[in-house]
Amino acid sequence: MTPLSITDYTLSTCIGSGKAANWQAIREQRSGLQPCMFEDIRDLSTWVGQMAALETPISGHLQDYDCRNNRLAWLALNQDNFLANIQQKIQRIGASRVGIFLGSSTSGIHQTELAYFESREVLPEWYNYQKTHNAFSLVDFVRAVFQTTGPAIAISTACSSSAKVFASAQRYIQAGLCDAAIVGGVDTLCLTTLYGFNALQLLSPTPCAPFDVNRAGISIGEAGGFAFLEKDVEEAPHYLLGYGESGDAYHMSSPHPEGEGAQLAMRAALARAGLSAADIHYINLHGTGTQANDSAESKAVHAVFGSQTPASSTKGWTGHTLGAAGIVEVALSLLAIEQSYIPGNLHLQNLDPVADLAIAREGKAKSLQRVLSNSFGFGGSNCSLVLGT
Repeated sequence: MTPLSITDYTLSTCIGSGKAANWQAIREQRSGLQPCMFEDIRDLSTWVGQMAALETPISGHLQDYDCRNNRLAWLALNQDNFLANIQQKIQRIGASRVGIFLGSSTSGIHQTELAYFESREVLPEWYNYQKTHNAFSLVDFVRAVFQTTGPAIAISTACSSSAKVFASAQRYIQAGLCDAAIVGGVDTLCLTTLYGFNALQLLSPTPCAPFDVNRAGISIGEAGGFAFLEKDVEEAPHYLLGYGESGDAYHMSSPHPEGEGAQLAMRAALARAGLSAADIHYINLHGTGTQANDSAESKAVHAVFGSQTPASSTKGWTGHTLGAAGIVEVALSLLAIEQSYIPGNLHLQNLDPVADLAIAREGKAKSLQRVLSNSFGFGGSNCSLVLGT
């Protein structure tokens, strides 16, 4: 494929709002995970990556969109001068030629939870399903912020959602349906997610420890991030070089034990980028911290790359941000390229023997030109992205 320019990006997670704050936490080995106190939960023994500063309602002409998920979207848009930069780009390109492709796993479902607990027979008058809970709410909100009229697509494929937006945007741009795209994703904590993963016995009682032999599950986090993709930009700071998507078609929730779908996604990403496995300098692993997922990904990555390419999971810092995981880890991968630094694998003490990979236990300086980022969704929805300079 013809590479797409990534001309701007931003992220906000539990370790900080904006690129600088996130990278400082990475370098300081400072996790944002904390014991779960969301909505005064007392009966779940787990750790979460909860965002602060989400108490201020969205006001003015956007007030109908007010919910936790869109508040985080607004917070993220206002970091790194992203909002102002993209407004300028839209003015240059044209509002009808800019698409919006965003991912989320649960959108504003917490707004429905609040409405239900307030009035279980008749939902309160303030509740607005279309602008908050609806899966398209995030996209509609961002479109209202930027006043674009190009294609607008919501993608909800669990944990691969905000990675697959890059692939969708590339296809739309290649087809001539738009010339540029805002891509990204936002996901926030809600009771449905927390209790749902608890019912599946996938929540870790301690901070998640991807690829550790004693790993006990995920730590759910919340985050938001955005990037801007353009075609025909000379000397862009970063590029989307390739993408690969696949579906396991194996089990409703568990990955294929040998990671067959994950292998297909990684090989397709390399093929589209016109690269070999040896051309990748670092792999940002999906690395959730569950026994099944980390085992399957380990086998898949080893089958494609062997055991020499440096790799790590950054979820020990941010938690598993579900529908926002793709954009968060794209952003961290781009920062790794910029800073010539491979993040370590936080909380890893004893590497699982099944992970026959070059896992970076600690962060280390290394010149990086091309990175592969994995996002493997619940039920086997897989996406791998190749990023580079």
